[in-house]
Amino acid sequence: MNWQKLQSADQIEDIKAQSMEKPVLIFKHSTRCSISGMSMSRVSRQWKPEDETKITPYLLDLISYREVSGLVADEFETPHQSPQILIIKEGKVVYTDSHFGISYSGIMSKL
Repeated sequence: MNWQKLQSADQIEDIKAQSMEKPVLIFKHSTRCSISGMSMSRVSRQWKPEDETKITPYLLDLISYREVSGLVADEFETPHQSPQILIIKEGKVVYTDSHFGISYSGIMSKL
């Protein structure tokens, strides 16, 4: 899986612009949480290379980029959770889930 790294506030506007052409997935991941690691692993194992023609995946390391995580929650009007996924289409969140609700099939069903 070819994760783009979400590391700065400037990227949030880029993600909104990109989502006008193709949906964007943001995975908010805590490197200190085993549930987060497990959720990310489940999605990554099922991900196919051709999936990136349907959606662009971004990974946000919550521990290293706490401020960016807060900005994502504010910008997309979603409560902060960890782990959490957001699917952005046309600049808006169309799907979000967290913890054990995060799944490859859940992501793909929203495309």
